[in-house]
Parts: sequence; structure tokens; C-alpha cells
Amino acid sequence: MVGPHSRKPQSSGLQGSAATRRTALGLMLGAPLLAACSGVQQTLSQFSSSSQPEAPAGPQQQPQAIGNGQVKVGLILPLSAAGNAGLAGQSMKNAAELALAEFQNPNIQLLIKDDGGSPQGASQGAQQAIGEGAEIILGPLFAQSVPAVAQVARGRGIPVIAFSTDSSVAGRGVYLLSFLPESDINRIVEYSAGIGKRSFAALVPDNAYGNVVEAAFKQVAGRRGRVVAFEKYGADRATPARTVAQSLGQADALLLADDGESVVATADALTAAGANLRNIQLLGTGLWDNPRVFASQALQGGLFAAPDPSGFRAFAGRYRSKYGSEPVRTATLAYDGVALVAALARTQGPQRFAQETLTNPSGFAGIDGLFRFRADGTNERGLAVMKVAGGGTQAVAGSPKSFGA
Repeated sequence: MVGPHSRKPQSSGLQGSAATRRTALGLMLGAPLLAACSGVQQTLSQFSSSSQPEAPAGPQQQPQAIGNGQVKVGLILPLSAAGNAGLAGQSMKNAAELALAEFQNPNIQLLIKDDGGSPQGASQGAQQAIGEGAEIILGPLFAQSVPAVAQVARGRGIPVIAFSTDSSVAGRGVYLLSFLPESDINRIVEYSAGIGKRSFAALVPDNAYGNVVEAAFKQVAGRRGRVVAFEKYGADRATPARTVAQSLGQADALLLADDGESVVATADALTAAGANLRNIQLLGTGLWDNPRVFASQALQGGLFAAPDPSGFRAFAGRYRSKYGSEPVRTATLAYDGVALVAALARTQGPQRFAQETLTNPSGFAGIDGLFRFRADGTNERGLAVMKVAGGGTQAVAGSPKSFGA
């Protein structure tokens, strides 16, 4: 067990409710507790794609050091990258500063580096941060930049906590703090099995996201029941939709794993193929957290795994008060990363960033609920189960309060 069980925050002159500070700074299950929906997956997937900008939209931002603590932490973000990536980088930087301000007297200093949205920039940022004494690196955001940082960090024994959703870039000493599709699939299939569903079908996109979903789905559904149909679609949805529709008589749950607009189109294709979606339990991932899904009549009653939205709402309110704007959905990752390293620096002494500390099976609680790092660098999330109903959602199963053995 790591650290005491105390939930009482230390006194501070910081403004904010005691409840907020307890959420942000308490300790649970012997592991540091931080304060942290699933637009995260969608947003990060697009940032991690090959369509990322080749050149920055603006001039490279100068390195910046924030905080006066003794423990130095590198933070690598695409601050000058083009388009939405640069906006996300700035919002995540703001969230990191917010975490530093809310974590009463942290003993850390953030070394903020702008990677410009490129692997080369990320490598340079990592080299600079480590040269300045960074003991751990937070970031980068893009999947293809993670190996560039890992190559620099591993040679010095420096762990990396990156924000990519691509689990293939995780590995020894490189941990992913983002929302991974595997967590969604495991949660929603396990929940549906718990309410008696045993025969599963799935219709997913033929892309990198669909490949990850396929592997996770076939593993958990095969363990909890049986897979009676599995199809992928590209530009043509009609043919695989007909194949799945013909098999639904043997299934009692159907997984549709895609983003808002696409999943609505997939449901429509199934209906056109003769499927009566009201006769089967529809299942989805965090990408269903989208107004288009909520407005679709075909998807009413569908269940999907996602973080409890209350955490992000509270965070967004504090962010708005400080910065006068809305945070991007990925901003919670930067907040949680900073809060995590601050908590570990306070409680874990020389072992603060050791593998045994970072992979504590009790995990950590963030803005979006429980999470823990696996030794392979991927993570597990404690997610709620949400139901599409009445143009919105309602929780049918809350986020777990602790991880099972």
C-alpha cells in the first residue's frame, strides 16, 4: 500500500470549495487520488491520425517553467501546431497550470515544451526537458511523436506519460493516460453479460479504431458468451449491414462502435436491411457521447461506456472561471497528469516515479474517474454505463469506486 488513507486536504490559501480540493488531492486505497465523457477518444483519435499538420501554424513558443518545486517535470504539447491541435495544446497547457494552482504548494516545476505537432519537435522538447533535470515526461499528444520521446527518455531511465489513444505506442516506461477503446469494450460487454446477454454481434468500421475494437470485443465476448456475427464496413455499409441483420435472430446484443454521425448512419443501414433494432440491446463505446446519437430514434435505449460526466462538468466550470473560455475535452488528461506527479512527488519520496509506483494496482482517481496503468503501458479505466434516452443520457451503472483484484 502506498501512503496513508487520509482524504483530508492540507490547508491552503487557494480559493475553491473543500469538496473540490478533496476530490483533487485526497488519497484512496493507498494510492494518490487526483481530481479529474468520451469525446476524449474521438478528439484524440483525430489528433493521432496521419492527417496531423506537417508544419506549425504559428511561431514556435518559447520554453516556459512554471512552479518553484524541486521535482522537475517535462510537459510536451503541440502549442504552435496548426488548427485544432494547437488549440488543444493551449487548452491542455491551461489545464496543467490549473492543476498546479489547485494542488496546494506542490513540490514540482513544469518545464513546458512546444513540439509544434511533429516527432522532431517532441524529441527536441524531451531532450531539453531531460537536460534541465526532468524526472518524468508528460505528453506528447500525437501517437507518432510518442516513440520519438520514448527513444530519448528510455536511454536516461525517464518514464513517459503520453496522451495518445494508440495503444501500440505504449510499452516499457511509456504509459498512456488517455481513454483507450479497450476499456470501453470491456466495460460495456461485461455489463451486458451481467444483465443476461450472452450472444453478441458487432458492426464496426474498417480502420485502426475498428481493429482495436475487434480484438477487445472478440476476447471479452468470447469469454462471456459467444460472437454470432462480426462485420466491418468501409464506404459501403449496406452489404455488411445486411449480413449482420440476417444474424440478429441469434443475438441478444449488438455492438456499434463508431463516432456520432457514423454510428447513426450504421443504425440506419441496419434498419434499411430489415433489422428491428428495438428487439436487441444496442451497445456502444465512448464515441456515442454525441448529440447526434442522442437525437437518433434508432439508438434510443442503447447502452455505452463512458466516464461519469459530472467530473468534467465541475472541471469545466473551474476552467471557465480562470480562463474565460471552454476547455477542450482532452484538457482533463493534462490536469490529471500534473495532479498525479504532484501527488507522487509529495508522498512517494525517491520511488515517486518508479514502475512499481506508477503501476500500483489500486490505481488513481482522476477527473474522469478511476484509472490505473498496466505494466505494458496501457491503462484501465473505471467507467460508468450510460443509456441513450429522451434526447440525452442517463446513468444505469455508476463508475466503480475501486478496481477489483
